[in-house]
Amino acid sequence: MKTVENIVKVITGAKVTGPLTNQVSHITADSRQVKAGSLFICLVGAHVNGHAYIDKAVQAGAVAILVSENVQVPDTVTCIKVADTRKAMQECVPYFYDYPARQMRMIGVTGTNGKTTTTHMIGHILRGQGHKVGIIGTVHTLIGDKSYPIHNTTPDVVDLQHILRQMVDEGVTHCVMEVSSHALALERVAGVEYDTAVFTNLTQDHLDFHKTFENYLAAKCKLFEQVSAKDQYKTGKGCVVNIDDPYGHRVVEKVGTPLITYGTQGKGTLEGENLTITSKTSDYDIAYDGKTYPIHMRTTGLFNVYNTLAAVGACLLEGVSMEAIIKSLSTFTAVPGRFELVEEGQPFAVVVDYAHTPDGLENILRTAQKITDKKIAVVFGCGGDRDATKRPIMGAIAAKYADRIYVTSDNPRTEDPVSIVGQVAEGVRTHLRDTSVMFVEVDRRTAIQQAIQEAQPGDVVLIAGKGHEDYQILKDKTIHFDDREEARKALKGRA
Repeated sequence: MKTVENIVKVITGAKVTGPLTNQVSHITADSRQVKAGSLFICLVGAHVNGHAYIDKAVQAGAVAILVSENVQVPDTVTCIKVADTRKAMQECVPYFYDYPARQMRMIGVTGTNGKTTTTHMIGHILRGQGHKVGIIGTVHTLIGDKSYPIHNTTPDVVDLQHILRQMVDEGVTHCVMEVSSHALALERVAGVEYDTAVFTNLTQDHLDFHKTFENYLAAKCKLFEQVSAKDQYKTGKGCVVNIDDPYGHRVVEKVGTPLITYGTQGKGTLEGENLTITSKTSDYDIAYDGKTYPIHMRTTGLFNVYNTLAAVGACLLEGVSMEAIIKSLSTFTAVPGRFELVEEGQPFAVVVDYAHTPDGLENILRTAQKITDKKIAVVFGCGGDRDATKRPIMGAIAAKYADRIYVTSDNPRTEDPVSIVGQVAEGVRTHLRDTSVMFVEVDRRTAIQQAIQEAQPGDVVLIAGKGHEDYQILKDKTIHFDDREEARKALKGRA
């Protein structure tokens, strides 16, 4: 617990009215979470102005209000006025929680695809060395063996610092985080000092937010600039970069720490060689520092070879020996919703994957080509209120690789699902091969059922876009929907 006087000292340009001795036991920017002893931060967003909820916050027990507008509060409540409440939040919240990121090793993984699997691989290896690990990412937050739901890949400043504090209090020694481009651009990770930064890859996504690809790249590079900055609290920094990626060299330019580059094309300091990939496993050699280490993985796909190399690089920088890394990885299994096989005894493969970007979709389709010489079916769509330019691109990719393409709905949000499906279908139609066929079915459940009903022995049915998600976001509500559940129902129905 800190006093207002303590907190104000770390906020630039703060003007205070009211008592400085008020004890702050909680910080929030959500008026619904205010309780006795809270500091309520009034953020001004695109749709909501926190200043409109000051009376509600005071009634709920707020002892201090952080504002950027002229407001009236009772004399017993402290009013802290600043030019920008968001910037002030970034300054005071990490301080309030005693900078928990300084008390753990912090490993940040950024990139368009592969973040979730890579973070879980790193966590698996570190746990094998006896460390208590926390993971923050798309699927959930893990603290030791306890799982908590999460709403953003990288939570906002208040939620993130609270989670990090909880990790420290529960004895976590290593926190492994997915760090999204949104979080870097919006400074959600303010006050977090990373020790190791990992770059997986960069392909088109989130241009609705970043506007240009250069802005998107610049956001990703912020993580490496931060790790490489001078005069940090902790020592032992390092970076891991996919040098096979077309943008890997641009990231390397931002690195001022020990660096491990990785790839499979002979350009990295850490290389995957002699690859043999089957429908369920992958075998290859890892070459590093003049030595070669054979590895057997219970994951498939070239993309997972890259994810594995990224995780190996991070753990080498964290001081884990290659022998210990290889031993731990031999027991690693796929992350839920990441090339996850759905088995009900059927004579063909059904795979659920989170792939929702052009590169992600191409990766799983190319993997499917390598594991079957029969037909490939893909069920997919594109999300509403997100980057619309990738819709025809993903349609074209599906047409290039798949034999049966089922274009359907995927979290349409406030957009018309028929319109979204039409934009994807146009990309398919323009590139459709003579031997391929497209089906347009807006209802995702029906599309999954149709794809599974029409599958033949030896085929691969890919259901892409949602992976671990168990919901569908519609215009007026969010409903329960799980691709894995729907696939199982369809398989049992077929039987």
